[in-house]
Amino acid sequence: MTGGTIALIIAAVAFLIIALGIFIVCVSLGSVSKDLKNTVAETNKTLATINGELGTVTNEVEGLLVKTNDLLEDVNGKVKTIDPVFTAMGDLGESVSDLNNAARDLTGSINKTAKATGGLAAFKVGRSAFSVLRKTMSKNKDDNEE
Repeated sequence: MTGGTIALIIAAVAFLIIALGIFIVCVSLGSVSKDLKNTVAETNKTLATINGELGTVTNEVEGLLVKTNDLLEDVNGKVKTIDPVFTAMGDLGESVSDLNNAARDLTGSINKTAKATGGLAAFKVGRSAFSVLRKTMSKNKDDNEE
């Protein structure tokens, strides 16, 4: 065997090893390709199912939104009906507060007058109030006897 023949045998063995490597890679790629094809098919089936059910869910959500809007309109109408009650309550609160302030002012004025006159004015006011009360009670008694 000459050097050329040995080189040719080495080249042939190297070519055979490369060809076997390429063959193994191609078989592996074919297997991966087959698995990928199955996965894509299953994904398409799943998406078709989801799309079919999504229409149903969308319709139900739309119905729920319509009912929610109706309920909101109803609540808003009832709140508008109740609004005057709360306004009146607020006005009543302000009136009571004003009455309290006026009573405090009157009490302060009476106290100042009583201190300035030594209680004489308070006595006169009390006597006048008692006199009015006695007349009213007497009148009521007379009206009840008739």
